[in-house]
Amino acid sequence: MKVAYLGPKGTFSEEAALRFFPPENRELVMYDGIVDVLEAVAEREVNKGIVPIENAIEGTITMTTDGLINYDVWVEGEAVLPIALHLLTVEGAEADHIREVWSIGPALAQCRDFTRKLQVKTKHYSSTANAAESLVKSNNKNAGAIASELAAKTFGLEIAKRNIQDFEGNSTRFLIVTNEKPEVIQASKSMLLITPGEDRPGLLAIILNIFSSLDINLTWIESRPTKKKLGTYRFFVQAEMGIQEVNMQKAVSILRTYGHDVRVLGSFDETKL
Repeated sequence: MKVAYLGPKGTFSEEAALRFFPPENRELVMYDGIVDVLEAVAEREVNKGIVPIENAIEGTITMTTDGLINYDVWVEGEAVLPIALHLLTVEGAEADHIREVWSIGPALAQCRDFTRKLQVKTKHYSSTANAAESLVKSNNKNAGAIASELAAKTFGLEIAKRNIQDFEGNSTRFLIVTNEKPEVIQASKSMLLITPGEDRPGLLAIILNIFSSLDINLTWIESRPTKKKLGTYRFFVQAEMGIQEVNMQKAVSILRTYGHDVRVLGSFDETKL
């Protein structure tokens, strides 16, 4: 089974893929971007893909939501990966001599207190792993990379400081996507994409009231612009109820009766990694 993930080697996406998919039944295929992963799944270059959708500190990853809008894939699972960020250095470097810290934007944001205390400059890279790899290539003893323990092992870097993120309990939620829509017999969650039929006052409240009246708890709501007119949005919602449940089917039916376009993106269970 071919599984697409966001590269390069040493990313949290690779770590999530390694933990989620059994080693005897996977061939991991690396892609340069989240959109590339979703496209590979939709075009059947691979069987499945794993993409980050939300971080506990930084919130929704909009590149993933926009990709879900544009590509016909089915969400068949959800995996939550605890995130521990470390300061990595080349061999022989001293933490007190670090003058620059490299990483992807969200990781730098999650460690803002740490970098402020060090009074260092920050430099943005396309991923935590790319920052770690670049550090190795430069052999810069005055720079450090914020990345994972997997990245340290992958690129032969030392962990100068552990757990430098600003808040405890940091984690990232990943979606497992496929190009085959399975028959859902039992699931505890559902994800929908709702595109309103018309824009009117109280529109979101009306949509949310439908779920509330059917005792459906929503755990995630995200709006994205329709790109047709300023101020018009479509909504991602995640519910704590499988699509096989009668009330969930009623909610979808009512929304469609009101003229809204409803796309069921998936129904699944959560896995703790």
